[in-house]
Amino acid sequence: MQLLDGRKLSKKIELQIADEVKELKETCGCTPGLAVVLVGQDPASAAYVGMKKKACDRVGFYSITHDMPENISQEAIERTIISMNENDSIDGILIQLPLPPQIDTTKLLELVDPAKDVDGFHPFNVGRLVTNLDGFVPCTPLGVMELLKEYDIDVKGKNCVVVGASNIVGKPMAALLLNAEATVEVCHIHTDDLKKHTLNADVILVGVGVINLITEDMVKDDVIIVDIGVSRTAEGKLVGDVDFENVSKKSSYITPSPGGVGPMTIAMLLSNTLKAAKINAKKKNS
Repeated sequence: MQLLDGRKLSKKIELQIADEVKELKETCGCTPGLAVVLVGQDPASAAYVGMKKKACDRVGFYSITHDMPENISQEAIERTIISMNENDSIDGILIQLPLPPQIDTTKLLELVDPAKDVDGFHPFNVGRLVTNLDGFVPCTPLGVMELLKEYDIDVKGKNCVVVGASNIVGKPMAALLLNAEATVEVCHIHTDDLKKHTLNADVILVGVGVINLITEDMVKDDVIIVDIGVSRTAEGKLVGDVDFENVSKKSSYITPSPGGVGPMTIAMLLSNTLKAAKINAKKKNS
């Protein structure tokens, strides 16, 4: 069993990005800029935004967080997004999810300029992903693909089971695997007999937030496990969706949780923002 170490790879990617940022600043005086919209006081969202801010600082990005109260209006957030769309110093816009119930999340995501949609949630970028065209890809599934690539795991022809069908992880994960010529099954809350699907999988990618959803009896020998889920136990410990202790004994590769996919999500946000900044720099200098 070998661990798929997301922390180690994310540090490597950050160093590469920091070097490219220096080069961008020297050649055109451009500094990649990321703006984050944070609504309310959800501790998990605030912690995650804080980690993104620190990552931006490490690689030399300009970053700004728009902290907004829980009871803010739809119109107020829309005005902020429009201003960020028009701000040349901002290359990437990120709306931290989830949003309060009075907010139309879909409308906000569609309002973000697709060229600044570094989360890859705009329908324009979703369409380009599904049709295997270049665009911005959601950070978590993109991070998974980079992690597999780092460990020379080729999914071409492999039976891959994605557990979870969210727009943020499951669906784009399935699209990326299909683009890489894997055979893909997507399971979700209405799937009958999950074990029947996972037992035949060469690769299982799970991200639903259910502790110990995938157990030892549900996987075959030498399976590759990518645990995208994050939950907190009653004791306050962060864990994934996989019974790591027992499933790891049958795995050829497995991500730890935490320390697997999480750090890669932030690394890919930086990568997408740098990509947007390079495109914008090219436009300015053309």
